Amino acid sequence: MRVIVVGAGVLGTMHAWQAVQRGHEVVHIEREREARGASVRNFGLIWVSGRAAGEELETALRARTLWEEIAEAVPGLGFRANGSLTTVTTEAELAVARAALAAPDADVRGFRLLTPAEVRAANPALRGELLGALACDRDAAVEPRTAQRALKDALHLSGRYTFLGGREVREVVGDRAVRDDHGRVHSGDAVILCTGAWLGGLVRELAPALPVRRVRLQMMQTAPLGEELTTSVADADSFRYYPAYSGTALEAMAAGQAQPPVAAEHKMQLLMVQRADGGLTIGDTHEYAEPFAFDVDEAPYEHLTAVAESLLGRPLPQIRRRWAGVYAQCVDTTRVVHRERLRDGVWLVTGPGGRGMTCSPAIAETTANELGW
Repeated sequence: MRVIVVGAGVLGTMHAWQAVQRGHEVVHIEREREARGASVRNFGLIWVSGRAAGEELETALRARTLWEEIAEAVPGLGFRANGSLTTVTTEAELAVARAALAAPDADVRGFRLLTPAEVRAANPALRGELLGALACDRDAAVEPRTAQRALKDALHLSGRYTFLGGREVREVVGDRAVRDDHGRVHSGDAVILCTGAWLGGLVRELAPALPVRRVRLQMMQTAPLGEELTTSVADADSFRYYPAYSGTALEAMAAGQAQPPVAAEHKMQLLMVQRADGGLTIGDTHEYAEPFAFDVDEAPYEHLTAVAESLLGRPLPQIRRRWAGVYAQCVDTTRVVHRERLRDGVWLVTGPGGRGMTCSPAIAETTANELGW
């Protein structure tokens, strides 16, 4: 087959990977010279721990397996099975962690509840005052700024992959072809549109009632820490935003333990992961109401800095970068992704939300299976 994939973020690149691995030819079209959206602006976390029980967790677990398999062929992904620690500092937070550990799927997630001494043994960089942490051994990480490039380089080696950057698809022609803004028509046996947060233009024309919204977030990155952060780290505010932790313990925590005003206003949690150069990627915020601001707000960064320093028990290194990103999320947040046949041979796959980096290999595999590749 000849497959046309539109969009070179992680979701589009994984669809291209699936097609090439199954022996097909791929023409991959991206409106930027290289991916510039959410796929390179995220944490690079493969985050199994917080996923909702059922389809979402099954997708994340399958994706975690696929990430590890792909990493064997593409070392440039920077894949590492580093696990995660969600730290707790109050009894209410500890109760949520205990409830998660008692859930029927705790073992498949790799959950363990660590004492303060066990936390420091697992991750000596965490010197703050803690009551413990919920460990998730199935969580992992890759390098988001370079992963797409490494995958693309590996795809080129197949001899069945063509990347066309700096071309915006303007029209779907017939059932299995697209026309780009250079006037060139690309025909194939299937067209897969993985356009990320680009929901206007052609996407709006093809799917005017698309049940997908855009979400904006702010993040930052430090200079090298000077020591190893052996796991990814979250604070207990993460319990509020991940469906795995819903239940009476979380309700009690939310009722009795208010977030700081800036964290509540910006719907914040702390996620922190160490990059290959030793720096820390730290975030994040959630903003849903458009139009989004064109600038970044300093107050969330001050909050993130304070939380990170309290967990590390030391000042953060210099902040070298701050940025905002926008991703697409299904309005029905219980859905892993929105997959829609727009016409014969043309599919739109979008809206994984904050699950995109985690779940993209399994989402692409499901698309390939459903299309009979």
